[in-house]
Amino acid sequence: MMYLLILAISVYVFLMIFFWMGFKKVPKSNENSSVEKLSFSIVVPFRNEAGSLPILLKSIEKLNYPVENFEVILVDDESTDGFRVASCGFRVLSVENERKSNSPKKDAIQTAIQHSKFDWIITTDADCIVPENWLLDLNHYIHNTKKQMVCGPVFFKSKSNFINDFQQIEMISLQAVTIGSFDFNLAFMCNGANFTYSKNFFQQLSGFEGNEQIASGDDVFLLQKAVKNFPDEVGFLLKKDFHVTTNSAESWTELFQQRIRWAGKSKAYSSCFGKFVALTVFFGNLAFIISLIFFVFGFFEMIILLILKVISDLLVANQTARFYKIKMKNTLLTALVYPFFSSAVALYSLFGTYEWKGRTFNS
Repeated sequence: MMYLLILAISVYVFLMIFFWMGFKKVPKSNENSSVEKLSFSIVVPFRNEAGSLPILLKSIEKLNYPVENFEVILVDDESTDGFRVASCGFRVLSVENERKSNSPKKDAIQTAIQHSKFDWIITTDADCIVPENWLLDLNHYIHNTKKQMVCGPVFFKSKSNFINDFQQIEMISLQAVTIGSFDFNLAFMCNGANFTYSKNFFQQLSGFEGNEQIASGDDVFLLQKAVKNFPDEVGFLLKKDFHVTTNSAESWTELFQQRIRWAGKSKAYSSCFGKFVALTVFFGNLAFIISLIFFVFGFFEMIILLILKVISDLLVANQTARFYKIKMKNTLLTALVYPFFSSAVALYSLFGTYEWKGRTFNS
């Protein structure tokens, strides 16, 4: 048992160091310059988001970009809250979702692409706030790199409670892993709330074909398909003020359901590296729990494994937090709670169902 615990945590620690090194090697985006403006279609699938959409639209209204070079396509997925689009200073198109598969969100994006006016698609979520130079940074990055798919980070809005601190640290760590994998052409994870690709590239990849039966994953499955077939066409825009903010879950039940949805996608990963990471994280967290139990019952040598696990987690998360100037609070408590939470999510996602936007799906 001791050797298995040492092996599991050692592999986990080395993997975190791998991502830490990868983050350092990803090139940082330079300041914007005067180049020809690309045109973007911002796609926002939504279901009962009357309280959030006006905030998102207000942040889009503040974008430092010519209004004739972007549009917003709102795709309504059977909302019942009576949301109506107010007058905006830019083109807003509201359409009904055309359901064709088991994935409402993938259907919504497909619907939007059919109605889109421009060559570049950006997906984001209804409860997000976008930075004022969002499109300007994307325009500059695409011109400079010639990438056809661009991933960007997402963080949570700051709130003063432990559940928010917990989610923020988790999201920071996820972004660190995401960024760290890009330099090695091993990217397997991204966030659909800050995801950009050309329509031609989407069609070249045959869109979401092959994973329509999985409710979520409009982002990661498309990314993995792109990395497998055209790795040089995919990039991560690493710039301090280029990140979208979103709302964290309000309760542990909501958070658990959301994470089951996220974890359930890993079973269908086409990326072998992605599957390896998922298994390494699961066994690393499980080994931490067992080591902690042994330590409580007097096996004090377990303290070395516990410390190594915590240090490797904080090393990766702190690097990302410092770059984006995000404060991490309750780090040690999160480091203790997270392995239990993560392991429970991973185990439940193998057999259970989850709730998403008032619907039940198999994980």
